Amino acid sequence: MSAPLRPGLVVVRGAGDIATGVIQKLVHAGFAVVALEMAHPMAIRWRAALSPTVQRGRWQVEDLTGVRAADWTEASALLASGTLGTVPVLVDPDAAVLAEVTPWALVDAVLAKRNVGTRRAMAPVTVGLGPGFSAGDDVDYVVETMRGHDLGRVIASGPALPNTGIPGLIAGRAAERVLHSPIAGVVEVRRGIGDVVTAGQVVCVVHGDTDAEVTSAIDGVIRGMIPDGFVVPARFKIADVDPRVELASACDTISDKSRAIGGGALDAVLQGLRAAGHYQPPPWRP
Repeated sequence: MSAPLRPGLVVVRGAGDIATGVIQKLVHAGFAVVALEMAHPMAIRWRAALSPTVQRGRWQVEDLTGVRAADWTEASALLASGTLGTVPVLVDPDAAVLAEVTPWALVDAVLAKRNVGTRRAMAPVTVGLGPGFSAGDDVDYVVETMRGHDLGRVIASGPALPNTGIPGLIAGRAAERVLHSPIAGVVEVRRGIGDVVTAGQVVCVVHGDTDAEVTSAIDGVIRGMIPDGFVVPARFKIADVDPRVELASACDTISDKSRAIGGGALDAVLQGLRAAGHYQPPPWRP
């Protein structure tokens, strides 16, 4: 027997910075949103994400408040409270909650560059962000996540652009913006999110079989940094330096890219709900 359908509910897989942009657009449009995360979230732009809710119990990003919920019963109660901007966050990377409830729509915002198990049968409308999904096959719609003219575009048939492995170009900088761990080990943060750094400056140290310093390749502001004490494998993405130092004061806010992708996800959800007969806009009156 399928789980009962909950009109107005959208489940978002992931609570990282891109997922948070999606969640905000959905909440602003009046949907009830539940986010599903891993037990140890790996978002490096965590100050602009709801993922820290998992460890901290509550976390604020702009007008959203993430509140950790143990299960669907707690999540449902939080949504029923009617507090605007409250987003229950469950530790549920496998989306097991769908055995108890069927949302109107499900958005996979994990951005794993592959499908981590989302299927069209999970909800009346399913949306996948970026590479790894094919609209009309494993999901109903795909939203383009690559920077450029098509960022945020809704794709109704076929996949998003393939992953190039090269970060998007910002102020003339691409691959050098992103820092990776040279070895496996425990990260000691030396310069945190919001700090302005210069090329060659040590931003963190990875303690493994040896100690490996990680330095910034460019001048800029640290927009993303893995939390202090996080255990990482070798070559893991651990930091993101933005050459636009004027954005130092904006590191706690949802990014332009997240807002664009969030708008695309909302567009896809509304298109799907209208096609499925679950949603009709209010009638126009002169």
